[in-house]
Amino acid sequence: MSSYNTLLFDLDGTLTDSAPGIINCYRHALSSMGFDEPEDIMRVVGPPLYDSFAQLCGMNHEQVLEAVRIYRSRYADTGLFENDVYDGIPEMLRRLKNDGRRMLVATSKPEVFAVRILEKFQLAEYFDIIGGADINGSRNDKQEVIEYVLSRAGITDRNHVLMIGDRSHDIIGAKKCGLPCMAVLWGYGSREEFIQHGADIIVNTPQEAADIIINP
Repeated sequence: MSSYNTLLFDLDGTLTDSAPGIINCYRHALSSMGFDEPEDIMRVVGPPLYDSFAQLCGMNHEQVLEAVRIYRSRYADTGLFENDVYDGIPEMLRRLKNDGRRMLVATSKPEVFAVRILEKFQLAEYFDIIGGADINGSRNDKQEVIEYVLSRAGITDRNHVLMIGDRSHDIIGAKKCGLPCMAVLWGYGSREEFIQHGADIIVNTPQEAADIIINP
């Protein structure tokens, strides 16, 4: 077994392609509030929801809270399942589970939504813990989510833990928690982004990710 016996997975852009639902809900919220769409709408996919409305759409605190409310009113019923599992993900998770890895989810998506998505796509069975943001925004930053998941899992020795994600905030959050990060190119991030933020491993496919973890 390689040195990584515990694996923390991001959700959006790592396990599932959730962009359609996220973008549709962003557009719904922006239209309802009379805000223009950001020039590069794909930038809203991945970062915490509160941050995206504030930083990419120029909203103040009160506007952010209202935008999140409108977004989630659509997301909870419709946007949640405008979503697909990436090719190769079930096979990757099965290989890693059969090889004895402990697998956890650490996502900036609210935990209640993450659980519903993974149950819907029959991926929940692979994870000991599905951890995410708090629905009220009190646990929103990636570092906070990772620390929360590690605490729930009772992990004190971080030397054998690997974060796996697809955006810079996964890398940044992992490093703040003292963890290495594997960055995946089938999601929403780019190789340039990963190199800039110091990803420890960059992989092209779920099969390659499993190969490297199982046979480093």
